[in-house]
Amino acid sequence: KQWYQRRVREAVVSTQSTGKIACIDFSLQKAKMKLGVQVVVDDPSKLEAVRQREADITKERIQMILNAGANVILTTGGIDDMCLKYFVDSGAMAVRRCKKEDLKRIARATGASFVASLTNLEGEESFDAAFLGAAEEISQTRICDDELILIKGTKVKPAASIILRGANDMYVDEMDRSVHDSLCAVKRVIESKKVVPGGGCVEAALSIYLENFATSLGSREQLAIAEFAQAMLVIPKTLVVNAAKDSTELVAKLRAFHNASQTIEAKKNFKWIGLDLEHGKCRDNKEAGVLEPEMSKVKSLKFATEAAITILRIDDMIKIYQPSKEDPNSYANAVAQGRL
Repeated sequence: KQWYQRRVREAVVSTQSTGKIACIDFSLQKAKMKLGVQVVVDDPSKLEAVRQREADITKERIQMILNAGANVILTTGGIDDMCLKYFVDSGAMAVRRCKKEDLKRIARATGASFVASLTNLEGEESFDAAFLGAAEEISQTRICDDELILIKGTKVKPAASIILRGANDMYVDEMDRSVHDSLCAVKRVIESKKVVPGGGCVEAALSIYLENFATSLGSREQLAIAEFAQAMLVIPKTLVVNAAKDSTELVAKLRAFHNASQTIEAKKNFKWIGLDLEHGKCRDNKEAGVLEPEMSKVKSLKFATEAAITILRIDDMIKIYQPSKEDPNSYANAVAQGRL
């Protein structure tokens, strides 16, 4: 897995082979008394001892982590210059101000524990070597204008990072959205383990099937089902309009293919026919590889149906108008009422 953050200082080492990673969720800075805590010193000569003890508290915590075998320390908090000296002397790499979400991912990939406190069940502070994760290499690499820290060869789970480059921020943001959508589509396919042909194929097939089913009913439900079947054609129509093609002609051809697939046994393979918006025609989208996650398709139809039902249940609308703040005795009202 490759993750990145900035190192604390240039004095810290930039590469670690066979890294032992500690992921902690607290700051490694000089300890300060919490709000409301007061220390009363009678002897001024003991004031320096109090300050020294505050510095030693953080030093002892850092030594616990280093003695456990950690040579890469990732923290969500800060690391001040005084504490940085201990990492430099021990040859360890320290990275501060990491995002908590990133550290949790690193912990899962490397086998580390995300430590929020050093306090154990006995009320004492300790750091066990079992809290450390492992990776083959941790190094600092310059990519474009940024110095990034890459973690490679994680111990528990293999993973990878995608670094996007673009001409400007808007271009990179659009690339990020496209990659995110693609990864979510793959995720849904893995979860549901089922796919359906895209390009309006499912909606057109459902529209034809529901129309034929509606004609078999002899009650007023026939009208509702027929309207629902007509509404299913909104998706293929919108796809065609966005591609600047003739929606009336293409959707009519698509419906004809699916009607034949459901009524003629010899043309059953037409059920895979969808829209080819690049060339403005219909094609076999299963053979072309245009597929969608079955889970996303079912959920979108369910949510749209529930939203329509919710709106249809609204039979009254109450409007509350703001009271008028006009003065009834103003000159304009007096003229309008004929008093002047």
